This record gives sequence, C-alpha cells and structure tokens, in this order.
Amino acid sequence: MTSSTDTAAPQASIEEITELIIEFEKYRERLMTETLDAAKKAKMSKKETMARLEPELAKIDAALTQLNAQLAALQPEVTE
Repeated sequence: MTSSTDTAAPQASIEEITELIIEFEKYRERLMTETLDAAKKAKMSKKETMARLEPELAKIDAALTQLNAQLAALQPEVTE
C-alpha cells in the first residue's frame, strides 16, 4: 500500500527552492559581513576570523550546492 513516494520527502517547488537559495545567499553574506565587522572591532585578524568562520560557510555552501542541483533537476521538466 505504500509506494516509494510515500517514504520520500515531498518534492519542493522551483519557487520554494529559489527562495531558499536567495535566503541562504543573504544569510551567508550577512554572516560574513557581521562577523568581519565584529572581528575588526575586537582587533582580531581577518585570517583568524575567516578560519573560525570557514566551517559554517562550508555548511552553507554545501546546502547551496544541493539546492542548486535540485533546482537544475526540476527546471528541465518545466521548460519541456
């Protein structure tokens, strides 16, 4: 009675994925800007700050890569 689509996560729409991509990009930019500004006020080096920030940026970049792949997979279906 259960099909493979019952156990899979619901398919996100192109609009939802596009919105998520935009939000992640804004978050990434804001995180970098605010962190670097705070580090400058605290007189921390940019190199040290970026080293601490890199793990979080890597997570965001991985999410963006995954979302862009999902978006690319959906778009050919719409344009045909």
